[in-house]
Amino acid sequence: MNTNLRQEFPAIKILKDEPLSKYTFTHTGGNADWLALPTTVDQVQQLVSYCTAHQLPLTVLGNASNLIVKDGGIDGLVIITTELTKITVRGNQVEAQAGAAYIDVTKAARDAALTGLEFAAGIPGSVGGAVFMNAGAYGGETRFVVSAATVLLPTGEVRTFNNDQLAFGYRHSVVQDNQGIVLAATFALQPGDQEKISNKMNELNTRRAARQPLELPSCGSVFKRPTGYYAGKLIHDAGLQGYTVGGAQVSTKHAGFIVNVNHGTAADYQAVIKHVQDTVKEKYGVQLQREVRIIGRDK
Repeated sequence: MNTNLRQEFPAIKILKDEPLSKYTFTHTGGNADWLALPTTVDQVQQLVSYCTAHQLPLTVLGNASNLIVKDGGIDGLVIITTELTKITVRGNQVEAQAGAAYIDVTKAARDAALTGLEFAAGIPGSVGGAVFMNAGAYGGETRFVVSAATVLLPTGEVRTFNNDQLAFGYRHSVVQDNQGIVLAATFALQPGDQEKISNKMNELNTRRAARQPLELPSCGSVFKRPTGYYAGKLIHDAGLQGYTVGGAQVSTKHAGFIVNVNHGTAADYQAVIKHVQDTVKEKYGVQLQREVRIIGRDK
């Protein structure tokens, strides 16, 4: 389509042929035809409306922490919501826009002496991504604390979904089914002891740093937990730690992670993922399902 989005939306930061490797946690991914960084919900709505009216493909990303963008990049417009960062504390509730870092929300809760979000102290994603994926760690899940989410539907309607309507499951929410865009979420918490909250967050972050390869680029936990098993243990027991294709490697620190050790590409990641799945299936009869999303076009 012959269009110039920068002329259409001069008030919004829009980049043409922008490398998505600059924004993904794996440091991989080809170019977006167009990349927009809106700073208000209204700007998001304007962009979505334009894409709908002009049949321009649209992809919305948050922190791109549990995501692999293919080396061919992404068609049309990519919206990254990380400029939508407002966080507000009202009584026992924390309201946050979709682009706010989940970690920053946990800090706001801690500073207000509100408990319930400690589990998320080290989750690197955005609020929108956390709701979309029902992000969780250390026995906690987003579904336990989100009371409502504001979602922009493909029809252009902005609708508030309560916890039940969000239909949370394991790494799943209704937003994956209705192609909506999370704009904001409200977290319902409980009054707590600020020192205890802070200590718990520090404890979990210490555990995370000791067990996970945070020093290297990665897409976080690659596979969902199979019923009755742990993905990391299966991969470890299969002798796959250290397995490398190009610059992507099964972490020697935590087998559930694939790290970028030397200018890896998305194709390298995809090859490692397939080999791990094939090997675990052959050895143990378990089909590992990806937790990480893979999107975009092949090179």
